Amino acid sequence: MADPRPDTLFAPAADVDLARSRALRAAAVGLAACAIGFVIDRDHFYRAWLIAYLLFLGIALGSMGLLMIQHLSGGAWGVFRRIFEASSRTLPLLALLFLPIVLGMGTLYSWTHADRVQADEVLRHKAAYLNTGFFLLRAFVYFAGWILIAWTMTRWSRRQDEGDMSVNLRLQYLAGGGIVFYTFAATFAGIDWVMSINPHWFSTLFGFMFIGGHGLAALSFTIVVSTFLVRRAPMEHVLRPSHFHDLGKLSLAFVMLWAYFNFSQYMLVYAANLVEEVPYFIARISHGWQYLALFLVLFQFAVPFLLLLQRDLKRMPYRLVWVSLALLVVRYVDLFMLVSPEFAPTGANLHLLAGEPESRLFVHWLDLAAPLAIGGLWLWMFFTQLAQRPLVAFADPYLRDALETTGGH
Repeated sequence: MADPRPDTLFAPAADVDLARSRALRAAAVGLAACAIGFVIDRDHFYRAWLIAYLLFLGIALGSMGLLMIQHLSGGAWGVFRRIFEASSRTLPLLALLFLPIVLGMGTLYSWTHADRVQADEVLRHKAAYLNTGFFLLRAFVYFAGWILIAWTMTRWSRRQDEGDMSVNLRLQYLAGGGIVFYTFAATFAGIDWVMSINPHWFSTLFGFMFIGGHGLAALSFTIVVSTFLVRRAPMEHVLRPSHFHDLGKLSLAFVMLWAYFNFSQYMLVYAANLVEEVPYFIARISHGWQYLALFLVLFQFAVPFLLLLQRDLKRMPYRLVWVSLALLVVRYVDLFMLVSPEFAPTGANLHLLAGEPESRLFVHWLDLAAPLAIGGLWLWMFFTQLAQRPLVAFADPYLRDALETTGGH
């Protein structure tokens, strides 16, 4: 009997199709709820959509960044390459899901209102950059570049599977240039879509924080999916504790990176004490928002840092996955804190519990419906893409080293 073809041997399990159908059903529920929210509270719909959108965009872009690093460096974590590729191929869907943000620009961004620009000297000074036409042009360039990079890497990856080893060097060259484009585009996207919500505030560290969040979200998602796949053929014969150990170490690095960037930004603003910068932080450490800020310090740094220091935890996927799931939830809370205080600086007032009038928690049911809608659609697209290719890049020149790894500390 002839040996099975590699693409058949490494075909995705049937459970991938089941996960795809469940994701689509979740999306239907979320979209129905969002449609109701759009009718009864349009302003909050746009805010909730933006926050949820940024979470899944971060997973896709972070996966593409990790894929390019893998092409450049090789390494044992190349066994996760198909997950990175499938995530990056969701970018066309994310470009489509950006349309509600375009429709809600008038609600999200004060600089889109000509009367406010004319009345504000700072907005007039920034009008050459912060204007609707240039905003849309930049968004088009970002998505066009990201999608082109993802499409080209997929095309050459298919040729590699077919035995064309001439694409190996091309993938490295593309990855080198692609990382540069991704870094600049993601930095300016963070400025455009998040930082410009408060056009008076600025931070030179914001792009680094934005990209660091992408990496942490992508690694956490990869651990979750890999834990799902490790119990099923063919990945049960491929993935080893050392592979999860590698992802755990990278996650630990990004957790520390998040803390470093955020502390550095806060320390510099505190030391400079400039009137343009201080209000941003005052809004996030008062009126109830300080409890969410403390939550982020504890659960996006302190707790995962201590847990991920443990070697045994990183090598046990069924324990590591709980840390990763928690980090994905905390990433959403982090994005919520970047956006929501700008619209209701006193909206997290916890005196609601004491029954004081005019007090309310600034958490809306749309803040749960939007991630369910976008997440369901995104996961449906992700599993659709994952099912189209063998789960192992069997022609990858680094695959043998990846399968033989034993892990480190």
